[in-house]
Amino acid sequence: MIYAAYLHARATGGWRVPKATWINVLGFATVLFNFFAVNYMFSGLPSYA
Repeated sequence: MIYAAYLHARATGGWRVPKATWINVLGFATVLFNFFAVNYMFSGLPSYA
C-alpha cells in the first residue's frame, strides 16, 4: 500500500524527489519491520525462518 501511495503521489500529485523519497523510505522501513517482527517476535505459521 505504501509503494502504491508512492506511485500515485508521483503520477498525480506532482511530488518529486524530496517528498517522494520519504514515502519510499517509509515503505522500506515497513518492509524491514514486518520481516523482522514476523521472524523474531512471533512463532507459528507466518514465520519465514
